[in-house]
Amino acid sequence: MVCAVMFWAVNHSAAQPAQQLVRVQVAPQNTDWTYSQGEQVRFDITVVKNNIPLQDVEIRYELSRDMMEPYEEGTLSLKNGTGGIDAGTLDTPGFLRCRVWAKYNGKEYGGMATAAFDAERITPTVNDPEDFDRFWSDAKAQLSRVPVDPVLTLMPERCTSTVDVYQVSLRTSGHNTRVYGILCMPKAPGQYPAILRVPGAGIRPYNGDVHGAENGFITLQIGIHGIPVDLPQGVYNDLDRGALNSYPWIKLDDKDNYYYKRVYLGCVRAVDYLCSLPQWDGENLLVEGGSQGGALSIVTAGLDERVTGIAAAYPALCDLTGYLNGRAGGWPHMFRHEGDPATPQRLETVGYYDVVNFARRVRVPGFYTLGYNDMVCPPTSMFAAYNVIEAPKEIMIVEELGHYTYPEIWEATWNWLRRAAGK
Repeated sequence: MVCAVMFWAVNHSAAQPAQQLVRVQVAPQNTDWTYSQGEQVRFDITVVKNNIPLQDVEIRYELSRDMMEPYEEGTLSLKNGTGGIDAGTLDTPGFLRCRVWAKYNGKEYGGMATAAFDAERITPTVNDPEDFDRFWSDAKAQLSRVPVDPVLTLMPERCTSTVDVYQVSLRTSGHNTRVYGILCMPKAPGQYPAILRVPGAGIRPYNGDVHGAENGFITLQIGIHGIPVDLPQGVYNDLDRGALNSYPWIKLDDKDNYYYKRVYLGCVRAVDYLCSLPQWDGENLLVEGGSQGGALSIVTAGLDERVTGIAAAYPALCDLTGYLNGRAGGWPHMFRHEGDPATPQRLETVGYYDVVNFARRVRVPGFYTLGYNDMVCPPTSMFAAYNVIEAPKEIMIVEELGHYTYPEIWEATWNWLRRAAGK
């Protein structure tokens, strides 16, 4: 269990929220949070302090479809700290959310629950371009003509008695654009399965996955922004506020030069490099990540047949046109607001980069995790991608989960990766 916790601690930034003095507990009456269309849902509410219901507490609440504007708002007095809200039903597949806030000593505390209605029947809204496969085949062919040109720099301060750690950069274009990452290699002679770790959203340094290497894997953790991954945090902060601010929208109106084209091809280049290593076992190459990394895991498997398995947690960039069709779209919530117009050029681009269209092309086993309370990568968008995957797949649903994870999920994912590599 320690190894599993450490493995996720160094690779995922979405930590479980801290407990608060007062907790607003919200839950639908069906214990699995699952309903059929037309079935009525009632949410039970309990407000506790020190695990004891508070007396005569006032709450406010709102009911909505996943990420949509509330269709009902109200207030309620809970005499003994408990009560209920009749929320109605849905007549189409999707999610119905109840959010509740309670005040105690001038501070407001919140909780929520989200009921699923036939989630396995959610279908995508995004268009699948007719030339999608040719577009990416041409892009990969162009990449293949560029030498990998790996540059390795040993990081002695991060090495252990059993693992060598390097910063590595790989060339991705004729202009010598590069992808950077941290390679962790077992020191003992032999051949090992490989794990490519792809990052969540943001601009940050990376430490690499030493613990995965200590457990018999070659691990490569990459960044996506074409800059070294061992710089001072202040450099990344400045880029986040400046040149890379709102990077998912950079050149969104140009499918050939959109920001994520270099990112997706950088993942393929990382696979190129791992497959070239003499220490790789020649059989097992897994890709793992959460949020944006969950998206990139699916994308890499959809693009590259050398990938043998993926573990994707709460994937982003799924069904980005959802908001244009009256329901939630995936992070980064494109087209949700009037100031983010859905121009013909943008809509064309989205079709080539939406995770749904890569999910359609995944042919390898996968392990997927998500929660119904996620308001960063909404469950509606994630199921739109998950439901089109025809390859063998396992899903771990933790109903109350928002955009974070639990140790039990860490352990389950690590165990799945080990099994997938025959360990």
